[in-house]
Parts: sequence; C-alpha cells; structure tokens
Amino acid sequence: MDLTLLRTFVTVHRAGSLTRAAVLLGLSQPAVTSQIRTLERQLGRPLFLRNARGVTATTIGDELAHKVAPHLDALTEITEAGLDADSVARTLHLAGPPEFTAERALPALTPLIAQGLSIRAAFGPAEELLSGLAAGHHDLAVTTVRPRGGLLTATPLCDEEHVLVAAPRWAARLGGPAVLQVRGVRALDPVPLVEVHESLPLITRYWSAVFDAKPAAAAAAVIAADLRAVLGCVTAGAGLAVLPRYLCTNALDSGEIVALLDPVVPPLRTYFLAVRTGTLGLPHIARAHEWLLRTAVGW
Repeated sequence: MDLTLLRTFVTVHRAGSLTRAAVLLGLSQPAVTSQIRTLERQLGRPLFLRNARGVTATTIGDELAHKVAPHLDALTEITEAGLDADSVARTLHLAGPPEFTAERALPALTPLIAQGLSIRAAFGPAEELLSGLAAGHHDLAVTTVRPRGGLLTATPLCDEEHVLVAAPRWAARLGGPAVLQVRGVRALDPVPLVEVHESLPLITRYWSAVFDAKPAAAAAAVIAADLRAVLGCVTAGAGLAVLPRYLCTNALDSGEIVALLDPVVPPLRTYFLAVRTGTLGLPHIARAHEWLLRTAVGW
C-alpha cells in the first residue's frame, strides 16, 4: 500500500478536515480528496463521512488510523533523526503568551542553540496560538488552554500561582491581610484595578476562587496587554492587580509591591505544552519538548 496515501489519511484523521490536512501537507484540497478516495477504492470501504464542519472517521477509518499511525510516526522519526552537535541546524517555531515565553520558555531553551537549534518565537492568546499550531505555523505552543481533538496533543507543563498585589501605600491604606480578611472583599472596592484585558480575566478568576464573588468595578483603571506592563503600573502605585508569582517574586522580595492576601489555597493556572500529534517524531521538536518539561520541574 502506498505510504503517501497512508500519510495523507492519518493527517486527515488527526485534523478532522480535508482543508486543514491540505495545509499541513502542503497540498491542494482536491489532491488530498483524490488521495483519500484512491485509498478508499483500494480498501473497498469508506474511511470518512463528510459533514458541514469537516470529516468524521468511520469505524474502519478509526481502526486503520490506530494501526498505521504509530508506524508512520516511527518512520518519520527515523528519517528525520540527526539533530545533534554536528547535524544541520533546525529551526523550532515556538509560540506562547509573551510574558511566560520571554521569562521562562525562551531562557530555558537557550542551551539547545549550541546544539544546532534555531528558535523563532511568536506571541498571542491561547486560541490564536492553537489555531496557528494546528495550521502548521508553529511547532510547539505553550498555552493555558488544553486543546481538544486528535490533531493536537498536550502535556501539562507547570502550574502558575496567582497573587493579589499592590504598592505598599495601598496595602497600608487597606490595613494589611489580617484586616482584609475581617472586612472582606468589599474593602478592595476603592482601589483601582490594573488588568491585561477589558474582561478582567485574572481579577475575575481570583475573586471567584478566593472570595466567591465578582469584582465590584465594571472596568479597570489601566488595561495593559502585557503582564510586565501591569507589574510596572502596580509598582508605580496605579492600583491592585492579580499577577503570576514567578513574574512578581523579585518585586515582592524587594518590597516594591506587597501581597494583599495569603489565601490557604491560592488560585492556580495550568500551562500546557502542545504539539501536532505525530510531530514528536521530529528530533528538534522532541528535544525542545523534553527540555522544557524537564526544566519546568523547578518552576
């Protein structure tokens, strides 16, 4: 049986779409459709059912995918093997949120540059990153959203603790964590909010997890689409914010900002490391994936 037909079949099975598979394979959609029909004629059975949103594998299609996909991935690994100190340089297209990628992921991967790896980084929101990964624009994506479906595979990378912070003068005005625990969440109402988006995603999540309430303010005083800018505004006294601990540890240690509360169970957010299913057979992607997982143990 033609391996090209099987490779196209597995890509369509994972993508759930002839159009998306065509993009990943660098082919036209008619070419992909023709290859699938050829394989179906050879087998004498339909492999996919067409619908408005793409394709769904038949029972025969699922069985064939489960049988052949591991072997095709192994062949890819064999043919692509060789990213070592004296191999041709390979480029890793990494995507993730700007702050986490800049502060953690990219520094963690720099040792691999000496081993022949080049890195190209892209930033964006989780849904955009996963769409780009699925379309083949990225090799590896760090995201706070676990992807669904068979096209993408995600591995938990690390948890991020969120901290409610403000400048010392705001903390003094509020009376400290003990007073805040007694007075409750409404004691925070007079303090301006600093956030990354108009929807107040971090503050809303923190209020829900810690206070079982919604923020009283409908809008933030400052919106900055980068958490490092949010930290700068909070340090300057603009108001309070919810920030990941890794990003504000130095400012907390130096006293530039203060944690307004120390909940027994702090809110956490999980980061995932996502790849297109099957691409861990490519050595440069597999090495970066393994390196990040190993490094993240200490985060």
